[in-house]
Formats: sequence, structure tokens, C-alpha cells
Amino acid sequence: MITIIAAIAKNNALGKDNDLIWHLPADLKRFKKVTSGHHIIMGRNTFESIGKPLPNRTTVIVTKNADYVKEGCLIANSVEQALEMAEEDDQIFVIGGAQIYKYVMANNLADILDITLVHNEFEADVFFPEIDSDVWDCIEREDFIADEKNEYDYSFLRFKKIVN
Repeated sequence: MITIIAAIAKNNALGKDNDLIWHLPADLKRFKKVTSGHHIIMGRNTFESIGKPLPNRTTVIVTKNADYVKEGCLIANSVEQALEMAEEDDQIFVIGGAQIYKYVMANNLADILDITLVHNEFEADVFFPEIDSDVWDCIEREDFIADEKNEYDYSFLRFKKIVN
């Protein structure tokens, strides 16, 4: 099972200047809970913005740089190679960035989209691909109101690929 996990704004904004635009502790807590114990696949820029391997996860970094090395991480030169490295995991998570999301969706590699939708629009320089309702069916939705810790209203959405 390959799951894309992302937090996106209403305008599909993902980030700006290689960083997140908003801070939602509830989303970060959920991300940690859901991905713990699994392989997480990400592009080099996403890894660099995080800065270190995340605890209790196997970090797989996709980069075209054959000489790239990061202690505690697996390095792949393609998304396909990253997926092969993680194939013994029954739940692989693709965590970004925009180019990796676009590639995985365009090549029909994901089974599930696990989306945190932030109910706001933001200025951004990277965006999540459009979620095509002919390809993806929203099977779960939880809505939350902003509170003292989470500045924006948000929803946890789970999409399953429609099999034709």
C-alpha cells in the first residue's frame, strides 16, 4: 500500500521558500502517529527542510545526485528505486515534496491520499497536484475548527483510488 500524505491549502498550496506556510500541531501529531514504524519517501529538498531523519521511521530520500549521502537515511535515484527499497513495508508513505507528489500521481503509483486540508488560501511557490474526482474517491472526512493551538480550520481527508 502506497499512501501520499500531505497538508494542503484550499488553493493546493504546499509551501513557500522550502518551508511549511502554516503550523498545525494537530496535523503534525497525526502525521507522526500515522507514519511511525513505516518507510517515508521524500525528495532531497523536503529532507533538507526537515533537516534530519524522523524518529521511528525509515527515511528514503530521492535525489538525482549519485554522490548524495545522509547518515541514517536510504538514498534512491528514482521514485521507483525508493519504492523497491521500501517494498517489504506494507504501508509506504510518500511525504513530498511537490515534484515527488506530481510524479507519483501522474504515474498512478499511489493507492491512498491522506490529506490535511487547511481551510484557507496562502501565497506559495509549490502546489499539490489537482485531486481528480474521476480517479480519487473521498472515503473519510473529519472536520475541525481552529482553536488556541491550531490557527486555521482544517479537515483530515482520506481518498481511495477508484479502480475501473
